[in-house]
Amino acid sequence: MNNFQQLNEAVRQSVIAANFVKLTLSKPIRKSDELPNVYIRLIKIKEADLFQFTYHYTTNDKVKNYTLKEAIAELEVLLQENFRAATLFTLANDLLVFISKKKKVTYKENIASFKNKLPETHDKPKERLAEAGSYLHHLGITDTNGKVIHKMADKYRQINKYLEIIEGLLKSTKLPKQINIVDMGSGKGYLTFALYDYLVNTKKFNATVTGIELREELVDYCNDIAEKSDFKNLSFVAQSIQEYDNNKIDILIALHACDTATDDAIYKGLVSKAELIICAPCCHKQIRQQVKGKEQESPLLKYGIFKERQFEMVTDTIRALILEKNNYNTKVFEFISNEHTRKNVMLVGTKSSKKNDVSRVETRIKELKETYLIEEHYLETLI
Repeated sequence: MNNFQQLNEAVRQSVIAANFVKLTLSKPIRKSDELPNVYIRLIKIKEADLFQFTYHYTTNDKVKNYTLKEAIAELEVLLQENFRAATLFTLANDLLVFISKKKKVTYKENIASFKNKLPETHDKPKERLAEAGSYLHHLGITDTNGKVIHKMADKYRQINKYLEIIEGLLKSTKLPKQINIVDMGSGKGYLTFALYDYLVNTKKFNATVTGIELREELVDYCNDIAEKSDFKNLSFVAQSIQEYDNNKIDILIALHACDTATDDAIYKGLVSKAELIICAPCCHKQIRQQVKGKEQESPLLKYGIFKERQFEMVTDTIRALILEKNNYNTKVFEFISNEHTRKNVMLVGTKSSKKNDVSRVETRIKELKETYLIEEHYLETLI
């Protein structure tokens, strides 16, 4: 008897009884396959019932549609060669399938997890905003065939998450026909290149992007890649954020500019009346050093690690309030998962046409400073 006969029959019966919900494959045999799981659902295309397999690879999703007979054959292959577990969800019950290292198949039935079926629509795989352009290869993210290199998968995901955020922000931002974008502290330029490619080549914006970076070797490296990629309106300048002088900035970006360099960048955005200011602050030292040795009343600040995190939040909250004081709507959110780094907070200011209550904001800043015995925030001294 086929080891998967019980699963195959359960799938067939769920289709006949019209109570199939979905089927998932998990616990990959080999991490090197870069295929953590497969999700299977029933869809309807031109009145025909098909099983849609979504292969969730590390760097992208692939979707294939199969008839019932083809789906069962593909299931057996995947469970023999790629996965050690499967769960069939129906409205009647859940069927759990386990495959041991010696290929022994065992089953377990649970009560049904779902009371309703999934919609039988043909879903497209999640769009990847970073297209497989030559710049990704020059930056070492993809190989010669355009496939994401395994060790760069996290960076590729970060790029796509960043572009998703940018896409959402642009929908609520008024911008001129010719957009001038300055990325301060651009580093190796991963996100700068992705932003240019997305805005100019994908969205067809008339945009100029300038990366500001202090390290000349990185500036030379990035300008070389910009030339190889034929990104005509993308350039990098070896200069400090403080020295950069351009009053025409529509979008100001400063991702992981260290300590008060974030404040220098925000100040440049305020002076130029940028429509959009995007920051991911890090290395919050200025206020922590300023309150060093001062005894704080809050028990939260008794322990070093809590003190560090608290003053990071205080630093960024005052930054957000200063932006509000200068007529920006602000929001703070998680940029990327904190699985790999805690430096994952993004602070965004969008220029508002409505006048904010300046005195109220000033009172909030004053209260914060008094509570934590802060003399001054560096950004205040610039303004």
